[in-house]
Amino acid sequence: MACPRKVLDQMGATTHLISPNKDNVRGWSHLDWGEKYKVNVPLQLARPEYYDALLIPGGVMGMDILRINQKAIEFVRSFFVNGKPVAAICHGPQILIDADVVIGRTLTSYVSIQHDLENAGAIWIDQEVVTNNGLVTSRTTDDLSAFTTAMIKEFNLEVHQ
Repeated sequence: MACPRKVLDQMGATTHLISPNKDNVRGWSHLDWGEKYKVNVPLQLARPEYYDALLIPGGVMGMDILRINQKAIEFVRSFFVNGKPVAAICHGPQILIDADVVIGRTLTSYVSIQHDLENAGAIWIDQEVVTNNGLVTSRTTDDLSAFTTAMIKEFNLEVHQ
């Protein structure tokens, strides 16, 4: 979450961290808890029509929490219904299964959720980044450079010098 969001901020985008938590979220740093990040907009107050694009971070635990939150699922689904670009990395594509938006889409993710995505109707490929009809997906943090480059292009951001 931190690196792609930082890139978006550097490109001049206005970003908001949206979460079911009202105060902050905590990242995961390989084997232990990472930094805390301030929540800008609680999910209960978030309005998808106020946003042009959506970045879905990875992480196993965060996705497990979001996948059972109906408001989060509806929030994600609305971006697809309205043809807005979405970028998801690592385990992030898991919520796309619950939002019923992967059928027939070509994408990638962390390898451990490959079969989940395929069983939900996605075409999964092992590639550092995949862009398909407004959706950018990537496998791991090792692919961040390719992911952020594709995300910037799909989000239609221009380099500000």
